Amino acid sequence: MKSHNNALSGKPMALVAGLVAATVALAGCGSDGDRATEAAQDTVTVTNCGEDETFPSPAERIFVNDSNMISMLLAIGAEDQIAAVSSMERDKDILATVYGKDVVQSLNVANKDKPTLENVIAHKPDVFFAGWNYGYDEQQNLTPDGLADRDIAAYTLSESCRQGDGSARGTMPAWQALTTDISNLGKITGRQDSVGAVVDDIKKRLDALESAPSADTSPTVLLFDSGTKDIMTSGSFGGPQAIINAAGAKNTAGDIDDTWTSISWERVAAAEPDFIAFVDYPGQTFDDKVKQLRANSATKDLPAVKQERFLNLPYAMWTSGPLNIDAAELLRKNLEEASLVPDSDINPELDLD
Repeated sequence: MKSHNNALSGKPMALVAGLVAATVALAGCGSDGDRATEAAQDTVTVTNCGEDETFPSPAERIFVNDSNMISMLLAIGAEDQIAAVSSMERDKDILATVYGKDVVQSLNVANKDKPTLENVIAHKPDVFFAGWNYGYDEQQNLTPDGLADRDIAAYTLSESCRQGDGSARGTMPAWQALTTDISNLGKITGRQDSVGAVVDDIKKRLDALESAPSADTSPTVLLFDSGTKDIMTSGSFGGPQAIINAAGAKNTAGDIDDTWTSISWERVAAAEPDFIAFVDYPGQTFDDKVKQLRANSATKDLPAVKQERFLNLPYAMWTSGPLNIDAAELLRKNLEEASLVPDSDINPELDLD
């Protein structure tokens, strides 16, 4: 500023005033243009559950519920933009194994279970990331509309998008739902450069699985989430459908156009699954589920039960997220070991031993 003032000294005052006025006018025009550019860069519009939704970008404070959605943000390197998490505890170990213990321990845990509306508001997020049956709760107004009323943008897990009448979930194939979310989250967080590598890795490994030799008759896999009276499983739009198909098998509930749903023991018996996969999380242990299978008259004589053709994987690997491809590779190798599909060159990248 000192040299600038010296350069103007000695000039007629009218000329000085004119220069100052011109400078101010130009600065004003530049400022308006900059603000317009900044405003355009401060938001991004993505298609979520069939609707165009606008989000701050890059989002600086994201509250995310459930480990599968947390894994999406960690996969694209957005951990520093996570203001708070909930429902992570059951999958803390697998997340630490894949994304690093220090990274997972650094996350701010707002609630070990599902969040409340108060939890979310208290952490002042600019974006909340959850899903139907994955944290949203209409009874307490923890919904996209309820959050919008509080100026919090809400992103919905694509696997959980509600169908037309709202009675069932899922509006696109599960692998498409996953890559759609990763791509959208990349735009919302400003991490587009990381998205390509994550999606390309999934597609490359998926292509390898789909190129693996197939059985003459595809084995049937039951996904046992939990249950006693009925069995909670997953239909054609859930992550397990994508995983089971990629591994070279058929989903017992693949004819149900929904994501997470219940089926009867009688239906399981009629399907005669060749292999049983379990969702590992608290509430009902792996041993408890096996006891249920062995005690129930509908399933106790199934070859899969008698020969213990079982695979138990964490919740975050079955629910829609980047770890689905690891689950598919592990399921494929287990089907090979059970002689249900031909041997292949698939070597799971994730070692859980």
